[in-house]
Amino acid sequence: MTIKNPYQLLGIVLAVAGAVLAPIFYFIVGSPPLAATAISAMILGFTCIAIANARPYLSPEAAQVLLKTGMENTTALLEELGLRNKATYLPSSPDSKSRAIVPLVDGGIGSIPDKIPQRLIVRFGPNAEAMAIAVTTTGNVSIDLLENKPGPAADEIETALNYLLTGVLDIAHNVSVQITDSKVEVKISGAKMSYENTWYNQCLGSPIASIAAAVVAEALQKPVRITDETYDKNEGTVVLGILT
Repeated sequence: MTIKNPYQLLGIVLAVAGAVLAPIFYFIVGSPPLAATAISAMILGFTCIAIANARPYLSPEAAQVLLKTGMENTTALLEELGLRNKATYLPSSPDSKSRAIVPLVDGGIGSIPDKIPQRLIVRFGPNAEAMAIAVTTTGNVSIDLLENKPGPAADEIETALNYLLTGVLDIAHNVSVQITDSKVEVKISGAKMSYENTWYNQCLGSPIASIAAAVVAEALQKPVRITDETYDKNEGTVVLGILT
């Protein structure tokens, strides 16, 4: 069996060495201090093995590279098409996954059909101008990490966002949600990823806002758009507009 995790390899070496040397040092050499050192090596070895089992299969550095690659590719597409319009996050349906669409023409997008084709360029209305590009964002992918789809109540959305942002992804300390008739306000405490004024974020929002928009769209089963995103040090506010 090949051991690829360095923590696991170190732990096995320390544990085996301590287990072999402890009785030798105590019964043959007659040195309790050396025997205690060997026992300490065993304990340290078991600790390393436990760390190896808790270590994520995909390192944070690898996840960051994958995220940056996807964002840069999407940014290149938006820049090539000259799009700065705000994206609309759509809930999933039995035939399609959650996605975000960026209209090719500025202005109101009107009514959105329940089913959007699984294509890059999609039509969302009867008019010739009702064309958009459909992309998968950080928020859309994060929906798959939820054990259960949240309901439309504010506390259910808040629980889902806390589960994702503070539990699974560990990029915030706390999330609170308030819902009015046509607006959802998400407050984030201890945000570890702030807003940057990039082309990608102008259209699709930061990763935190993207996750919030995707979860709200899924919970309400309505399209939503990020209308405002502000951060003051580690405290952030994401305002989502509910579309009908």
